[in-house]
Order: sequence, then structure tokens, then C-alpha cells
Amino acid sequence: MLRLICLLCALAAPASAEEIVLGLSHDEVAITANFDGSDILIFGAVKRDAPAPTGEDLGVIITVAGPDIPVTVRRKERRLGIWVNTDSVDVAVAPSFYAVATNMPLSDILSTKNDNGARISINTAIRTFGQPDGYETDFEDALIRIRQGQRLYQTLSDAVLVEDETLFRTNISMPANLTEGDYTAEIYLTRGGEIVDVYVTTIPVKKVGLERWLYNLAHENAMIYGLMSLAIAIAAGWGASAIFTMFRR
Repeated sequence: MLRLICLLCALAAPASAEEIVLGLSHDEVAITANFDGSDILIFGAVKRDAPAPTGEDLGVIITVAGPDIPVTVRRKERRLGIWVNTDSVDVAVAPSFYAVATNMPLSDILSTKNDNGARISINTAIRTFGQPDGYETDFEDALIRIRQGQRLYQTLSDAVLVEDETLFRTNISMPANLTEGDYTAEIYLTRGGEIVDVYVTTIPVKKVGLERWLYNLAHENAMIYGLMSLAIAIAAGWGASAIFTMFRR
């Protein structure tokens, strides 16, 4: 909701003559027991009532954001030969997954003012509170670095292919360790660093099949889930023991 409000504020401008027509290769992402990630092709076109403006390059920015999840980032320091937690920062708004793809370096096609208003770059998409003075950047950088290593945060410069300033497409690779929920895909058109149009859509990411059944059972019938897990463990142990006994004879 906060991101949507910021986006509406950033777009409080006269209507644009350039509009986005969007397509997706996947309407949803299904997480199954053998899910190892997914690639989503995002493509579209720029609809115009007049020839394309001249003098300013067309910028295309595509973001895909997972559900916001509060995170506590802690700093570890070595004290008397032991690593212990010292300072910590609560990150109030941190998308569980965030990818931003552009057709040119982001700083070349989007002004800092508009970036801060629409919260497009990874750094602006994160908000902290209750942190020690002067530590905000260090903790946010650490969170970004960790999640980039897990492929959960991606900055894909020059990854959007634009043809004749009309057609555009990009491929977003989503890793296996996704958080279930609604993912928001946003496409921005820019001219001279200003946002001229935006298109927002939702990509559901959810567990299906056996994965969904087990998830629901664990959360809605914890006792039955626990008894079933215990029975499976006992059966597996008995089966393994029987097999080893048979081979010893």
C-alpha cells in the first residue's frame, strides 16, 4: 500500500501521449515439491497517438517485487574470541524478492527525485526504523548484499530490449527460494528522467498439489500433521531396520 501511494504521488502529472500495452509469459508461478525456479518473459509495446518524441531517449524500467516482509538485520563482532550480536536494525519494508531491469543504466533514464518518489531502485525500496544514527546505510547494504547472493535481489542493467522505441521485452529469472504471495510487476516509461506512464499487474506465486496440501495441513491441523510425520518416521525407521537385517543374513 505504501509503495502504491508513493507511485501515485510520483505520477501526479498530465496524461501522457505514450501508453504501455503489456503481456506476460506466465499468469502465475506454481511452487511444487520439485520447484527449482522460474523464468518470466515480460513483453509489451508503447501505444502512441502521434509519432515518438525526438530529442530524449525512451527509458523502459521493469520491476518485479515480492511481498514485503519485516526483517531484523544484526551486526556480529568478535568479542573475547567469540562472535556475538551487537547492534541491530529493524527493516520495516523489505521486499522478499526484487528485480529491476532497464534498457539503459537506471541513472541515465530516471531522475533521483522520481526514483525516491516511486521507490524503483533496490535501495529506495527498503525502509528502516529504530536504527542507530549513521548505521542505516551499512545495514541496508548488508541486507542487499546477502539477498543478492541468494538471487533474491537483482539489478539488470541493459536487460530490457527495445525495438524501434515501440516494442520491449525482458526475462526475469526467479530463484527456487521464493516467498509465497502476490508479486507486483511494474513497467515504467520515462523521457528525460521523468515518468510518463506506468503499468501495474500482479503475478500470484503459490504452492500447488502436494506442497499446498502439506502446507495447509501443517497450519490448520498441526496435531494431525505431527502424528502423520511421527508415523512416517517410525515406518521409515522400521523399514530401514528390516532391510539391514535382511542383508545381514
